[in-house]
Amino acid sequence: MYKHVALLVRKDGMTHDEFVDYWQNNHTKIAREIEGVVKYSTVLPVTPDAAEFDGLAELYFEDLDALHDALGSEGSRDYDPDKGKAKEAREDVDNFLALEERPRFIGEVVTQKDEVNGDTDGLYKHSAFLVRQEGMSHEEFVDYWQTNHTAIAREIEGVVKYDTVLPVTPEESEFDGIAELYFKDLDALHDALGSEGSRDYDPDKGKAKEAREDVNNFLALEDRPRFIGKETVQKE
Repeated sequence: MYKHVALLVRKDGMTHDEFVDYWQNNHTKIAREIEGVVKYSTVLPVTPDAAEFDGLAELYFEDLDALHDALGSEGSRDYDPDKGKAKEAREDVDNFLALEERPRFIGEVVTQKDEVNGDTDGLYKHSAFLVRQEGMSHEEFVDYWQTNHTAIAREIEGVVKYDTVLPVTPEESEFDGIAELYFKDLDALHDALGSEGSRDYDPDKGKAKEAREDVNNFLALEDRPRFIGKETVQKE
């Protein structure tokens, strides 16, 4: 499964509430009909005042060619589809998004743990947009992340689903990967991974503590945005 993740930033002069109202009530009905989309989720921040982004939009495709056909390639924050609902959605984003401030990521989803049979609607999610340490190649980063760190992270207390997302074109991607940890309960998420207001966190027990200590081996934490939000599945 491949997905396009857009880290959304609202236009100047628009409040977060106005942004959410337009996004959820106008744009989503267009986006869920984009050709090739097999799942569409939106993620709203649990504490908007402390979040770096106003939301996440996640479009899933079975086929990478279909994704590129609809949404363009990895190498630009913008895209220019010329047909169908993808074209209509692109035209509509000018009404509420600051595109130049909106990172986007195209990657392949690898499910590391799933206790909910893929049903993420209503779950709370911690998304970490990963940047490798200086002096480490992308290949070295992926090897350490997938071979060493994921074995720890999948055992973090409270995690019911854990996905990693690998960029399809690393040389053009703004991030080296995305780590997505899902929880049924927001208190459990905060207990494991801290609050929304910092790129870092400092758990003091269990596998969350072990995972936090391990990220020092491969991540540049100061360059790693993180987002805590509640997911709504708009199309399945």
